[in-house]
Amino acid sequence: MKAVVVRAFGSVAGAVYGDHPDPSPGPGEVLIAVDAVETNYPDLLVIEGRYQVKPPLPFVPGKAAAGTVAALGAGVTGLAVGQRVAAQVEYGAYAELLCAPASSCYPVPETLSARTAAAAVLTYQTAWFALKDRAALRPGESVLVLGAAGGVGVAALQLARALGAGLVIAGSRGSAKAEVLRRAGADAVVDLSRPDLRDGLREDVRRLTDERGVDVVIDPVGGAAFEPALRSLAWRGRHVVIGFAGGDIPVARTNYLLVRNIAVLGLQASDYRDRWPGEAAAAQAEIFALIARGAFAPVVSRTLPLDAFAEALACLRAGEARGKIVLTTAGAGR
Repeated sequence: MKAVVVRAFGSVAGAVYGDHPDPSPGPGEVLIAVDAVETNYPDLLVIEGRYQVKPPLPFVPGKAAAGTVAALGAGVTGLAVGQRVAAQVEYGAYAELLCAPASSCYPVPETLSARTAAAAVLTYQTAWFALKDRAALRPGESVLVLGAAGGVGVAALQLARALGAGLVIAGSRGSAKAEVLRRAGADAVVDLSRPDLRDGLREDVRRLTDERGVDVVIDPVGGAAFEPALRSLAWRGRHVVIGFAGGDIPVARTNYLLVRNIAVLGLQASDYRDRWPGEAAAAQAEIFALIARGAFAPVVSRTLPLDAFAEALACLRAGEARGKIVLTTAGAGR
């Protein structure tokens, strides 16, 4: 098969697209003929050796894909050869063939393309558990999404709207992506590049919430946006930390948490896949059902062939992606 292979941790330039041995499904695993691959910012960190999980070298990166079941390992039930599925894995998706645990393979509705299905796995499960489990979002509550133009950001905007949020605010650098964010479900857009961000963001949020503050912050950014967003929370607000795409890892002053009765919560999305596979599968089924019903559609800004993976990752690093960038294999079907 063709695959992207990393033989040493470091620059993306060191990853090579070429021939790689075909995988074979072990007990409890499914072999998938991949049609489309979801690219994600953590893919960069994995390749560079800066992610919390380091795969054994050499390895194929990539955390989510969609395609067709090609073979079943021993003991697998509930799936069939020829069935269309999406899968979430720790690594291995940047390839024409992928072995995944059966518990992490999710049936794809017939009305969804492989491109759409691939784009709706990791980032949407991340946003789902951030909103539903960690933040315990209630209908009518307000949500501020930082890094809103990225994959997790767009997913959080769309899901917050679909789950009944009363006000959805998108935080993004500059105004160029404002229209995309509004189409994704944002009621308002605030600028995270403003020079007076520490006080300015709180002023913007309070103006939009009748001086109350926002109930939930979804934060895949960290860095300079963390403290201003924390200061924008309403009483009993919840700030969910998903990642640090902004670079720096911020520190919260716990006295502020105390006097405002607010919470900072962490989310490691892959733990749900590994520790709560049933809940992850149920969440993915709900996400696919919402898309199939027309509640929203994943925003795929670019579709590139698998051998153009470096171009896709460069866009992610530069923050130029609007929603998802999807890679497709040479033999891609639907």
